[in-house]
Amino acid sequence: MAEERRPRTRKSSTTSARRAPSVRGAGDAARAACRSLEGLIGHPTEGVSAVGREDDGWCVVVDVLELPRIPDTTSLLASYEVRLDQDGELMEYRRVRRYRRGSADE
Repeated sequence: MAEERRPRTRKSSTTSARRAPSVRGAGDAARAACRSLEGLIGHPTEGVSAVGREDDGWCVVVDVLELPRIPDTTSLLASYEVRLDQDGELMEYRRVRRYRRGSADE
């Protein structure tokens, strides 16, 4: 009736499953920023306008569709600055610009 106990062994797969993989480059940083931002603000991302490496991680500017309109050229978009740590975890974000899709940069 006694239970047989097995010795615990550390498996690298369980350790890696708990921790986010390190960001290996600008593409990984951009994808991680888009995923994190969509999950937080609930608006679909349209693209990435900038990616930069920093001492403690990455800074990514993500363009988001905030208010779809008809015609599409009048939809409201916004640019968000997203900061990630070296593992791709979101540290902070902020909206830096809001604009109509059809408008040109000044």
